Amino acid sequence: MSPRMSAVTMPSLIDSMSDGVISRWLKREGERVERDDELVEIETDKVTMAYPAPESGYLEIVASEGATVSVGELIARLSSTPPVRAGGEAGGQSPHEYELEPEREPELVPEREPDAERLPGGPGVGGPVKGGETGGEVRATPLARQLADRHGLRLTSVDGSGPRGRVTRSDVSSSLGLAPAEAGDPGDAAGGDAAQELSRLQQTVARRMSEAHATVPDFQVETEVVMDAALALREEFKLLGGEEPVPSLNDFVIRASALALRAHPRVNGSFEEGRYVLFGRVNVGFAVASADALLVPTIADADARSLWDIAAESRRLAERVRLGAITPSELASATFTISNLGMFGMTAITPIIDAPQAAILGVGSLRDTLALEDGSVRVRRLITLRLSCDHRILYGADAARFLSNVRELLEQPLRLLR
Repeated sequence: MSPRMSAVTMPSLIDSMSDGVISRWLKREGERVERDDELVEIETDKVTMAYPAPESGYLEIVASEGATVSVGELIARLSSTPPVRAGGEAGGQSPHEYELEPEREPELVPEREPDAERLPGGPGVGGPVKGGETGGEVRATPLARQLADRHGLRLTSVDGSGPRGRVTRSDVSSSLGLAPAEAGDPGDAAGGDAAQELSRLQQTVARRMSEAHATVPDFQVETEVVMDAALALREEFKLLGGEEPVPSLNDFVIRASALALRAHPRVNGSFEEGRYVLFGRVNVGFAVASADALLVPTIADADARSLWDIAAESRRLAERVRLGAITPSELASATFTISNLGMFGMTAITPIIDAPQAAILGVGSLRDTLALEDGSVRVRRLITLRLSCDHRILYGADAARFLSNVRELLEQPLRLLR
């Protein structure tokens, strides 16, 4: 009786995904796999994530690590019976059955020298189990593996800071004592240029930003917002205490933008194939710097969430980006984006529109200014908001009305508590 075979195809992890890269198989050829076991790490143009086995069975790998496979194409098979071992009965073998190498006597492994942490020829032997190692496998991101291989570093010697002890590129860089600029391909001994290959995520960001800058006729409007009332309200929240996180100024901006988007639906829209598309939901994305690129997690239905709910969700998503645990669904479906560089002391930012969105809001740093009010000089704390707009769907008056609405909400922050 022939064994039952189940096909494992490249999954569509996100709506816009057309293909993915087999980053690493998490199970070995011929190994028994249970349904929902983590089977393979797949690298998309947004994140690298583990994909679970859709069925139980014995694994036959079709697509090798590093292969780019279109969505829906075969990457593996799962058989109901184990592979035929060498010396077993040959009768009734089906084409998928293969022989395993004869079992060998275990080899004696010499102890690692105390100073053999880094070996020029690649991974060494021995040493402590670190970096989320289980059963001889080290959990690590593809970029971490590439960097470790380049410098001959054993991943088992690296403590992972990612989810479940996964080793990240920054963990490897720290272990090697490399500055960020040194993590690329080394230059010559005289301090020449260093080349660094782009990850799929970095390639996607570069391509999309180039396309947006070249094809979207954009313009900007700018305003300054007096944040004194919002800052005073935050101080009151701090005094009240409680388990809920105190909203940051960026949370105030997200909430104000969401309410303004609901009032100005064309800003929450897109120009696509000669027509306007007005999105039914207000999903606000906010830019977060990861180790290797800029990611934009999305707060879905932000207009229907309270300020405290937005504060909790933005912290959760930002932490998942930093841990490398963000999923494609958490990065999808944004209808508007906010990019805040205020924490770096930048006065203003002119961000590039994330097409097909109609606009993106840049937020600058909080700064003290002197203002003349009723004949007296007072200190006022301001931020600069700069809105980049797609001129095919938004005009100057549309953008000005929207940004004025955001400013009014931030200057009267009690309106954000409704």
